[in-house]
Amino acid sequence: MKTIRQATTQDIGLIHDLAGRTWFNTYENILSPDQADYMYDWMYSEASLNEQMTVKGHLFFIAFDGNAPIGYVSVSKEDKEVFHLHKLYILPEHQGDGTGKFLLNAIFDYARKIAAGAPCSVELNVNRYNKAVSFYKKMGLHIHQEGDFDIGSGYLMTDYIMRIDL
Repeated sequence: MKTIRQATTQDIGLIHDLAGRTWFNTYENILSPDQADYMYDWMYSEASLNEQMTVKGHLFFIAFDGNAPIGYVSVSKEDKEVFHLHKLYILPEHQGDGTGKFLLNAIFDYARKIAAGAPCSVELNVNRYNKAVSFYKKMGLHIHQEGDFDIGSGYLMTDYIMRIDL
């Protein structure tokens, strides 16, 4: 049975471990090994995860199958109407089993609850070559914009900004 719980800073090590088991698998055919390493260190060092949680206001949620952690998601409220989904990663062996849908629906429910009945949107950035683009489209998101974002060290993120109005 799948469950979800909000993470705390005590879970940073767990999120770091899950990221290491999902990140490189996700990007091995999209990014160069050097860019994948650079981005992983930038987003998933324990110091970065701590800053995301304690300074930037990112809420992380962890999915479990029984007692086993199988994925995570993070979201923040950008303004009164827009929530930004920063991360959604599932262990490779659980991709396609409904865990992504489970986590994304949890974020939609969270956004609706915080918006308290007011119109709101959830948006996310996804690499244009990530196979998850089709998953997000099936979940009702559409391509809102495209962007090329300089992330330093000569690397770009070439993303779609996808959005759903709730």
